[in-house]
Amino acid sequence: MRTTVAVVNEKGADFSLEEVELDGPRENEILVRIVATGICHTDIHLKDTLPDEMFPRVFGHEGSGVVEAVGPGVTGIEVGDHVVLSFRSCRGCENCTNGLVGYCDAAMLLNYMGMRMDGSTTYSRDGSPLFGNFFGQSSLSMHAIAYADNCVVIDKSVDLTKVAPYGCGFQTGAGTVLNVLKPGRADSLAVYGVGAVGLAALAAAKHLQVGTIVAVDPLASRRDAAAKYGAVGVDPTAAENVVEKIKELTGGGATYAIDTTAISAVVKQAQQSLKSRGTLIALGLGAEEYAIDAIDLLQTGKVIRSTIEGDSDPQEMVPRLIELNEAGEFDVDGLIATYPFSEINTAVADVLAGKVVKPVLVW
Repeated sequence: MRTTVAVVNEKGADFSLEEVELDGPRENEILVRIVATGICHTDIHLKDTLPDEMFPRVFGHEGSGVVEAVGPGVTGIEVGDHVVLSFRSCRGCENCTNGLVGYCDAAMLLNYMGMRMDGSTTYSRDGSPLFGNFFGQSSLSMHAIAYADNCVVIDKSVDLTKVAPYGCGFQTGAGTVLNVLKPGRADSLAVYGVGAVGLAALAAAKHLQVGTIVAVDPLASRRDAAAKYGAVGVDPTAAENVVEKIKELTGGGATYAIDTTAISAVVKQAQQSLKSRGTLIALGLGAEEYAIDAIDLLQTGKVIRSTIEGDSDPQEMVPRLIELNEAGEFDVDGLIATYPFSEINTAVADVLAGKVVKPVLVW
């Protein structure tokens, strides 16, 4: 079938809306008509950094839409179902069977290589292959091929536009707090970089009634957004000493910290601002290396680790977040700014400039 996609024709290029061919669903595949797609920093980062030979490519991994067809072997998902799309996992390796689907042994092949496991592509243009299958969806498209393991069926009463980011960005931030850190009322949490992921983490921290929440970001608009979740804002460009300021606000050091910036100096500050045996989760994508304070680490028993998608299983986490949202316990609706798909490059520019938190493209 013919459909319209936002293709990146070469490394570093802008998104270009073009008509291409999309395969019908094969064994265990699902055809989804995309209603909305969130733009994640991962889409922007990888379009500028993947090797030249991995283009042209269709990105997008925060899709939501309506099932239009299912291939042989698909069970539990029917034509007409409303779905949120997330990352793929094999559901059969040791990590998957232990509930850690983000650490699937086949994650790289299933999510990043741009093709099916047999080497074929779901998209083609003028008879030539077009890389897709990004996170098993490539949802910067009017239609996408997805799979039962990354399609989460939701109630048809839920607004598909507002839940598209639950497939990655909001899931990652919230999951880091709810699944990994699990802070309580006696704890403190400092989040460095409060874009979509950081603010979702703060929303989850508010739900858990974490005792002290701090948001470190140079943008006043982001600090203002964080204040709605009870966070004290810190402007790192104005604070004489960010580490000392965090220690002052948290009574000697934060129990937990999250970095979304991928800036090495900021990660080091986040580590140093922790209390003894505190934990830092590094979520930012971009830096190849981080500088840490080895003396501080060795003398305090602090933990520095990462997490993939907040250790979430989307089949469990997406419905959980929707339920919390509907109960007023995960209020992230106001973080979304919608754009028509034709304005995709404007949306990218706006989020990079800090004008919006989470751009969502709508057909």
